[in-house]
Amino acid sequence: MDSMLNRLFKKVDCFIPRGEQTPPRIGISANHTEAGQSCIADNYVKAVLKAGGAPVVIPVITDIEALTALVEGLDGLLMSGGGDINPLFLQEEPIPQLQDVDTERDTFDLILLRLATNRQLPVMGICRGHQLINVAFGGSVYQDIYAQHAETALKHSQRMPRNQVSHTVTWEDGHQIQVNSIHHQAVHEVAPEFIATATAPDGINEGMRHVEKPIFSVQWHPEYLFEAEDDSVSRRIFGRLIHWAKRYQQARQIHQRIITLDSHTDTPMIFPGQFNIGEKGGGKVNLPFMEEGLIDAVFMVAYIPQGPRDELSLEKATTYAVEKLDEIKRQELINPTRMGLAYTPNDILKLKQKQKKAILMGVENGYAIGKKLSNLSMFKEMGVSYITLCHNGDNDICDSARGKGEWNGLSPFGREVVKEMNRLGIMIDLSHASEKTFYDVLECSTQPVIASHSAAKALCDHPRNLTDEQIVALADRGGVIQLCLYKGFINQDSEKASLSDAIRHLEHLIRLAGVEHVGIGSDFDGDGELIGCRAENELINITLRLLELGYSEEDLRKIWGGNLLRVMDKVQAASC
Repeated sequence: MDSMLNRLFKKVDCFIPRGEQTPPRIGISANHTEAGQSCIADNYVKAVLKAGGAPVVIPVITDIEALTALVEGLDGLLMSGGGDINPLFLQEEPIPQLQDVDTERDTFDLILLRLATNRQLPVMGICRGHQLINVAFGGSVYQDIYAQHAETALKHSQRMPRNQVSHTVTWEDGHQIQVNSIHHQAVHEVAPEFIATATAPDGINEGMRHVEKPIFSVQWHPEYLFEAEDDSVSRRIFGRLIHWAKRYQQARQIHQRIITLDSHTDTPMIFPGQFNIGEKGGGKVNLPFMEEGLIDAVFMVAYIPQGPRDELSLEKATTYAVEKLDEIKRQELINPTRMGLAYTPNDILKLKQKQKKAILMGVENGYAIGKKLSNLSMFKEMGVSYITLCHNGDNDICDSARGKGEWNGLSPFGREVVKEMNRLGIMIDLSHASEKTFYDVLECSTQPVIASHSAAKALCDHPRNLTDEQIVALADRGGVIQLCLYKGFINQDSEKASLSDAIRHLEHLIRLAGVEHVGIGSDFDGDGELIGCRAENELINITLRLLELGYSEEDLRKIWGGNLLRVMDKVQAASC
């Protein structure tokens, strides 16, 4: 006769997971009791479970290494309710109405939230979690509504059971919903880049969301209302978290299988002297960011601003480029276990297999070549994979999109440069080139060319962007256009430029050129940044959006590097 234990073990051993995608793992931040216990109400766990997630309760600890290990195994995060936030975190002194605070839990929650949002995990906040997200992103809170809110406040701390509703809020679409209410602190000023989604009749904020990322929160406790048959709002709230957690899980798995490559970063430009990409500094591209965002490879360029073209100035420009390239190469010596230099597509693959990041080199502005064709061989020997023919000004090679049209396209020397780059196997980059230069190069080059960081002029009328005709012509010749995330190229009102704008540009490029001829070249550290995508660790948000729009893993493989590496392989194979 089977014992209860045997029957249980048989049930476990015979279980077969449903489908290919397992339930997303949702971390739930634990509360802290006066006795020092980490615990959480069952309602949080049950709501996540019934919404389709696998709940993981995270104990109140402040060990960053341990919390990092926990976060790296998650697909989403739920910040739970609890006590008051210590006002010292907001550089405020406590008012008499402040209740008990737990600085250890505040520290735990803030570390946990920072680690999760650095990795772009979907995040949902409830009650205290709502307030904490607001604080973490630069908003403010009332220490006590009744003492600090300008208007007469409703009763926001109900005595009735939590599974009953006590007042209404107006949702962002205008309709009213009934909620429970157990708080005396509240969001005051909503954090930058967030918008209010729910408001109580007394004006107290009851909900908010990030304008571009899957980060959202509510003041009430939907986990207690989840069971009510008529409370579809609570089910939608938890369903939204699980939906985005599934997307994140899918994106993470895809990034682990494909090569993800950013074709243009200006990081060497922003660091005077020596620097270390193994550490987070003031820049937007480094190994920690690449690790958090699951990005395999980046092109770092030696950028040279356009200057005088006398012999001495040209020599200085060449020397400057060499110094920047040497500094890029030094990174491999100081971070040998985490990265390697890559010179071919196969190098990137080998480094990924070793769980290392790949750094490739480029030169931005052919001004660095001067008037010496032999400098191209030198740059090739140093490992340069592409050269942007010009920057914001005409040079001895060609006219710039921001120049005066000195050569009416390519100069005679520029035609020699194109031929020599073809011979050496260096990719020709037409970002920054004038329209006439663009077409001259297409006519002159025997190999496909790239635009390492450009956008669509039809959507943002900027001299640096490519016309629809240029985009089609580039694709017809087998080349690729890598979408630039520089805000002035993405939206005419640059301060409003967002990830959503970038996705519109990307889809426009795909409609014109096909998914086989587009990619991503962020221009990070060259002023590239958008709301929702400000640094290398945030690039995975592009994948989340494209998955939501129905793009396949094969599409993503092409966009995230496959297309550019195809051109790179062809150009290098044709060299002699």
